[in-house]
Amino acid sequence: MQFVGRLPGADPGLVHLSGAASAKTAFPTAKRAAATDLPAASPSPTLPRMIEREITPVLVGLFRQYPFVTVTGPRQSGKTTLCRAAFPGLPHVDLDAPDRRAFAKSDPRGFLARFPQGAILDEIQRVPDLVSYLKVLADEDGGTGLFVLTGSEQFRLSETIGQSLAGRTALLRLLPFSLAERRRTGASDALDDILYSGFYPRIHDRGLDPTQALGDYLETYVERDVRRIGEIRDLSAFRRFVRLCAARVGQLADLGSLGSDAGVPQATARHWLTVLEASYVVFRLPPFFANIRKRLVKLPKLYFHDVGLAGHLLGIENAGQMAAHPARGPLFEKAVVVEALKHRFNTGRRSNLTFFRDADGLECDLLYENGNGIGAIETKAGTRIRGSRLAALDRVAKLLPRVSAKAVVHGGTDRRSRGDCEVVPLEDLPALLARLDASPPLPAGPG
Repeated sequence: MQFVGRLPGADPGLVHLSGAASAKTAFPTAKRAAATDLPAASPSPTLPRMIEREITPVLVGLFRQYPFVTVTGPRQSGKTTLCRAAFPGLPHVDLDAPDRRAFAKSDPRGFLARFPQGAILDEIQRVPDLVSYLKVLADEDGGTGLFVLTGSEQFRLSETIGQSLAGRTALLRLLPFSLAERRRTGASDALDDILYSGFYPRIHDRGLDPTQALGDYLETYVERDVRRIGEIRDLSAFRRFVRLCAARVGQLADLGSLGSDAGVPQATARHWLTVLEASYVVFRLPPFFANIRKRLVKLPKLYFHDVGLAGHLLGIENAGQMAAHPARGPLFEKAVVVEALKHRFNTGRRSNLTFFRDADGLECDLLYENGNGIGAIETKAGTRIRGSRLAALDRVAKLLPRVSAKAVVHGGTDRRSRGDCEVVPLEDLPALLARLDASPPLPAGPG
């Protein structure tokens, strides 16, 4: 008798045996589906060259602790490849496929009975009612490590999961490659190549031309998803709006100004930006709030999850155009902020990133809180670090007593210290973030 599908090292008492009896155990009221009801799910796959993702140990560990693990993130960020590599014994079902989706909708019990040892269910938000049946399955089984779920529509998936699987699933977010993961593909470490080609795995795994691949990504995935999610009828106006968002990377997300420039009402601009967030195209970085005697800005900053996609929308068609492009600085800032976001997500944590700006224009690009203090990080695409930038960091640190470390991340290769401020190249950013995570608590204040 064969044991299949369960995670090595899991409680043997939770392992289901193959065969009809185990289907009844896994879902007692389900009938066995006929072999013709559903095209065969993908078996343990022959994967393309696999770059081990930093989030893998977190994913495997949580699968031992929860009935389900849900992995969400942008289309083509590598969710399926990650899950299939982490759990090669689990069959894989893509619910984007119309026939499989139809079966899951029409006979959810029969559909789940096909997978007595669990499965990887891709794009689970396409069959939201299936989640209620998964809840019943988890409650009746009582074990862990049942199904791995993935999805690429952030808000819809969160709503679906939150209603039925609260307390039964761990939630992870997978963004495209981190700097270290991208480097392991053999991709160029030259800054302009990084800013031009971005971090989508397929571009680097398969050596695709970034201009072609990013254009295809926009048309194939983004536009299809936004039409379905947001019921957008004027696609040409929406495309103009997306390009305007790319031109405002690193700027305050002023919806009135965005809508005016795009020729749409502010309410439409708000809806469209929410749709882009739901599809993991953009995100808004919140401002830091503190009880200090300074007026702080209240609007968030606008960023894209992938720097290459933002550059593509700005018309950049090769790395050579990046050096003199006016958006090089904002794109570099975006790369730093998103790398910090990936660092948080890849260690199984939520975002706690903010930026600082007061009414007088004093600003810090990124505040990284670690529970023991705050790392104040400035970005500079060039290689020359002016004293005024360090002085601005000092002023921010005086206003925010919890600042425990200061750093400038730049586009060169030098590593040095300027007083109590670290000056590091982009490639050293992951190590800087790890040091911030490990920093000791600040001493207690008076009283």
